[in-house]
Amino acid sequence: QVQLVESGGGSVQAGGSLKLSCEVYGSIGGGYWMGWFRQAPGNKREWVSVINNGGNFRHYTLSVKDRFTISQDNARGIMYLQMNGLKAEDTAMYYCAAQEFFSGRWDEPEEYGFWGRGTQVTVSS
Repeated sequence: QVQLVESGGGSVQAGGSLKLSCEVYGSIGGGYWMGWFRQAPGNKREWVSVINNGGNFRHYTLSVKDRFTISQDNARGIMYLQMNGLKAEDTAMYYCAAQEFFSGRWDEPEEYGFWGRGTQVTVSS
């Protein structure tokens, strides 16, 4: 059974940084893509970033591009999201997700079969 566990969230002031981690427990195979999503109260779950299994494809939603960096350590089974220049609008619950094959787009939460429980990020202005 696969479990994803996020950590690293917290409260920071605008302009600050946080590094989120997503640990994978159990074997999900080498072909999985990993993604970060976020959801603020009253909003839909929003895609933030994705990385493929080889790490050579990384993509970001426009609002975080040049501020966030996704990475992974396949040997340790951990994915990261380095978040710099945080803004109040980045406040949300952040979730990691994993999926091997996509019938649709990789930025759609419905496409992902494995999810963590989330870690809260709060940015005060």
